[in-house]
Amino acid sequence: MRALTFRAKNERLKLGETTALMGVVNVTPDSFYAGSRRLDPDEALAFALNLAEMGADIVDIGGESTRPGASETAVEEEIRLVVPVVLRLRPLSRVLISVDTRRAAVAERALDAGADIVNDVSALADSRMAEVVARAKAGLVLMHMKGAPSTMQASPSYRDVVAEVTEYLGRAIEKAESSGVASESILVDPGIGFGKTLEHNLTLLRNLAALSQLSKPILVGTSRKSFLGQILSARPPRDAGSDEEDRLFATAASVACAVLLGASVVRVHDVREMRQVVAVADAIKNPSASGVPSVALSEGTP
Repeated sequence: MRALTFRAKNERLKLGETTALMGVVNVTPDSFYAGSRRLDPDEALAFALNLAEMGADIVDIGGESTRPGASETAVEEEIRLVVPVVLRLRPLSRVLISVDTRRAAVAERALDAGADIVNDVSALADSRMAEVVARAKAGLVLMHMKGAPSTMQASPSYRDVVAEVTEYLGRAIEKAESSGVASESILVDPGIGFGKTLEHNLTLLRNLAALSQLSKPILVGTSRKSFLGQILSARPPRDAGSDEEDRLFATAASVACAVLLGASVVRVHDVREMRQVVAVADAIKNPSASGVPSVALSEGTP
C-alpha cells in the first residue's frame, strides 16, 4: 500500500505500512456501548491514558452520543463534558487527541484545550467547522452519515451505496480544502452503521478500496456495532451477539477484514485486543510490517 502521512497540528502519523488505532472514550451516559462510558472526569482521564499505554495512536473523546435514535446534546453541555478531559490529558500524554463532535463551537474549545483532530460524523454540516479546523491546522475526519442520528436508521436506501458515499465524501473534501484544511490533514470514513442497512455496511466493507480514489487515508469504525449482532443472530444460537458485550470476536473479524481491504485507521473500543488483530492483519497485508525477516527456503525444504 502507498505510504501516507496524516498531519494534525505539529504531529505526523505515518500510515500505510501499519494501521493506526483510534481508541474510544465516551463521556456521555447514553453511548451505545457501556464499556466505553466514563462519566467521571477522573475516570475518563485514567481510561484515556490507559488506552494510550495499550497502543492507541489516537484517543477519540466524545461528548454526544450518535447512536441510532440518539437525541442532540446541548452545545454547552457537550463542551462541559469534553473540554476538561482534553485539558487534563494534553500535558500527560503525546497521544493524538481527537474530539468526536459535529459542532464547530465544541471543536474550537477542544482544539484550544489541546486536541489535535476533529472527528466530524456530519462531514461539515456546521458551516464553521472547516474554518475552525483550518485555523488550528488540526486533523479532520470526514464521515458519511445519511440523515441525523435520530432518524438515520429509518429505512435508509441508496441506488449505489459505494458510489454515493464516495461522491458525498469527495464533496466534503473539496469543501474542507477550499476552506483551508490541509490535504494531508484529512481522513475519510464511510460511516459504517450510520444510515445503512446490514447489506449496505457489508457492501461498503467489501468495496473499501473504492474509496482510495479520494486519495485520503481511510478510517473504519465497526467496533461492537449492531450489524455484527445481526450477522451473529442469523445463525444458531439466535441470541448470539444480541448484546454489545458479546461482539468482541465479531469486531476482531471485521477489523482484520477492514485492514486487509484498505483501512489505514480503525476506531475501536478494545485497544489491547485489536492491537494484536491489526498487527497480524498488517503482517499479512504488508510483509515488511511483520518485523520478521524473510528467510529463503532451500529447494526441497518442507
